[in-house]
Amino acid sequence: MFELTEYIGIIAFSISGFFVAVRNKLDLLGILISTFLTALGGGIIRDISVDKIPFTFTHDYPAAIVFSIMLVMILFRFHKRNSIENKSFFIVSDSIGLVSFSIGGALIAIEANLNLTGILVISFVTAVGGGIVRDIIINEVPFIFKTGFYGTVSLLMGLGIYLLNIYELSSPIFVLILFISGVIIRVTAYYKKWSIPLK
Repeated sequence: MFELTEYIGIIAFSISGFFVAVRNKLDLLGILISTFLTALGGGIIRDISVDKIPFTFTHDYPAAIVFSIMLVMILFRFHKRNSIENKSFFIVSDSIGLVSFSIGGALIAIEANLNLTGILVISFVTAVGGGIVRDIIINEVPFIFKTGFYGTVSLLMGLGIYLLNIYELSSPIFVLILFISGVIIRVTAYYKKWSIPLK
């Protein structure tokens, strides 16, 4: 289950990381770094946090997936399209990445016997850690700080996995239902412009 969420997240965040790089008019090296950080950065931080060798450093598939996605995007000239990050394809891929990594992070946290706080933190870091590092490097305010409901979805997924585990319902079908629900919530939040009010 963890590896499936990891691969889905890597594919989805490779796409969104590519679009962020293109929007900022980065060169080929910049696109590569942005894509890698978005897709793999959060997982590396997660694994170090739970005292594990990062998954990316022990398996060849993550880097291969990132390279392949980037190559496909360039071959199909997605880097020449205008305002692609506002299109449905970007929003859905980014939402899938967010939810996948949130669930994967929560599963790792449970495996490491962390409490609810630990599960929420690891779920959150896995989903947004790479994006935060990427945005800081390209001198942008991290996306997570500008979109009120983005990180909230990650925390909800972490809480969902925690509750499924508590009630012994962590079967693939219930995790799939949680995954689909998370993507729907995130996409709806984007288009409805949901946010957490300050007051």
